[in-house]
Amino acid sequence: MTETDQNKVMIQEIVDFFGLEQLTGNAESLNRWVVIPDVNRPGFELSGYFKPTEPRRVVIIGNKEIEYIGHLSEEEQRARFPSITDGLTPMLIITKNNEIPPILKEVAIDRNFPIFRTGYATYRMMVDLITFLDERLAPEETLSGDLMVVYGKGVLITGESGMGKSEIAMELVRDGQVLVADDRVDVQKIHNNLYGHAPSLLRGMLEIRGIGIIDVERMFGANKLVSRHKIDLVIHLVRYDASEEYERIGDEMTSFTRIMGVSIPAMVLPVSPGRSMCALIETAVTNFILKQEGYNSTEEFKERLHTEILRKNQERQ
Repeated sequence: MTETDQNKVMIQEIVDFFGLEQLTGNAESLNRWVVIPDVNRPGFELSGYFKPTEPRRVVIIGNKEIEYIGHLSEEEQRARFPSITDGLTPMLIITKNNEIPPILKEVAIDRNFPIFRTGYATYRMMVDLITFLDERLAPEETLSGDLMVVYGKGVLITGESGMGKSEIAMELVRDGQVLVADDRVDVQKIHNNLYGHAPSLLRGMLEIRGIGIIDVERMFGANKLVSRHKIDLVIHLVRYDASEEYERIGDEMTSFTRIMGVSIPAMVLPVSPGRSMCALIETAVTNFILKQEGYNSTEEFKERLHTEILRKNQERQ
């Protein structure tokens, strides 16, 4: 992802989300954005040591910084405040409802730099802001497929066009499962996990050939729709080919697919007339859950088979 392709969060969104009080800067000063999901407590800058660091972070000033500023002379403050109110710094937030230092306010007004205040404790503001930015600035890709929540697991159903993914999704919804996205899934990577959601235009909609667009919430109820979910499993649909070898025993799942650098458990399901793909997907997910919990039906079958072979050998003897 290039610099120009980076996700951005306008500082007005941060102000609105956290209910911040604006102390300096006019409406034009809000035309800034954040591209780094991190914050800066400017200890080095206030001490006069301008160590090279990422300058595009939100600056947080708490009790310790306010107390330290109170020990600086006017000349020291005027020399050091420009480094935290420059054009690269998105905004500055003062926590615990502390008063803004008069010289900092003067410098900010002169530069039309936005400073805000909150009643949040410093550590809480930092944690919540980083979490907010992490989610909003997470790398994102768009995938073709349907994302469903089946028995609590996020299942990404993929396959070439015409495989009936939307029809399968509708069957799953009718059977009690939950829709996240149909046809197009926007995927974000957050803390090495993948979360999928539908584009706002398509949210809650299913496109069924021969019928058209249906509104899942109105037709099946609000509990059949969620806005976002983690992707736990990928099921890839393929057309049944008699010449191909498909999994019959079901050994321990070792197949994975990589999405945005993250390995996700995956399986292939052949599609053919007469096969209930809804039932097959629900069964596959149930088996996946059992394996996660330590039970493997394949191993159970192998054990039974081994016991039966031993029994017959003993009878022959």
